Amino acid sequence: MKQRLVFIDLLRGWATVVMIEVHVFNAFIIPSYKETSWYDVLNYVNGLVAPSFIFIAGFIFLVSSQRKLEEFRQYGSAFWKQLRRIGLIWGIGYVLHLPFFSFRRTLYESTQVEWLKFFQSDVLHCIALGLLILFIARLIIQSNRTYRTFLLSLGLFIICVAPFVWDLDVYGFFPAPIAAYVSGERYSQFPIFPWLGFMMFGGYCAQKFLEARQSERDKRFMKNFAVTGFLCAIGGAVAMEIPFFVPFASADVRANTFFFIERLGIVFVLLSLCWRYVENRKTEKSFVLDVSRESLFVYAAHLLVIYGMFFRDRSLSFIFGGTLQVVECILATVGLIVVMIISAKLWGWLKRQHVPLARGISFATVFLFSYLYFTR
Repeated sequence: MKQRLVFIDLLRGWATVVMIEVHVFNAFIIPSYKETSWYDVLNYVNGLVAPSFIFIAGFIFLVSSQRKLEEFRQYGSAFWKQLRRIGLIWGIGYVLHLPFFSFRRTLYESTQVEWLKFFQSDVLHCIALGLLILFIARLIIQSNRTYRTFLLSLGLFIICVAPFVWDLDVYGFFPAPIAAYVSGERYSQFPIFPWLGFMMFGGYCAQKFLEARQSERDKRFMKNFAVTGFLCAIGGAVAMEIPFFVPFASADVRANTFFFIERLGIVFVLLSLCWRYVENRKTEKSFVLDVSRESLFVYAAHLLVIYGMFFRDRSLSFIFGGTLQVVECILATVGLIVVMIISAKLWGWLKRQHVPLARGISFATVFLFSYLYFTR
């Protein structure tokens, strides 16, 4: 069973590794390079990271929650652990967007724009909200078939409505902390329309995969999964060029229903390739899997390295932003990836071999950061 599920971690691990490259290049490369044709190609490939990350989050939740359903519904330890994890993801998402690492300055010096950036919906916010929806629905809906239908219906609704919602100025109707989740009109890079659709389809596909595995049809399922992904990728790309489908387009291509389908199809293909690789190589250990299992840690840590205001209220992105050549960005990317791999392996080892110490470090880190934030 575990061997068959390594492919999920493998895709998440590679998405996390590529995500480091995305942020390094976005933060440091000389702006003129972003106008070149090769950077357009790189940008398209980089644009597959978030869909993969969000899709896998939904997939993993469904797989991991199967054996915990009764404990969830009886409000046992698994129920509270899941809520804490969702809260942790949400909390880290907001902490990473604090205007200042000081409670006093955040409260009294933050501008309206800085507050809007703080409230923005980023990847972690989208994942946390999606996990909460999946979790609550799983508690309420008893039937696997009904739950699967719910996920598919919600996913289709989200991607069809997205082009009509993305450009709306919903800030006139909702408070900023809520509006940020609805529309990409102000600073939000990952509002629920259409990004939450990836998580709903991730959950749906996981449910179908579990059913296929139970009846020992998982190989056939993954073959069909790959074919479906290929057809979605091609079909989505073609549909975007057909005038009849213009109503489902948006001023921002990220909200285009058929661009979503194209990227979803590519995620299907990537996941199928990871499954095939694991089947052939019987992979159980690799640095990619180490990164995957500590993906939340790596996500937060590498962003703090790039954007953390540790140098007299200035970050590395502020000091070196837009100044590095391509080779320098590649070297910086490789260096940061190596640091993150070592950190992930060390942290994972501590959590497995020295549980009390790992918990102590976690509590001490939270206490120290909280103390510094509220006393500065």
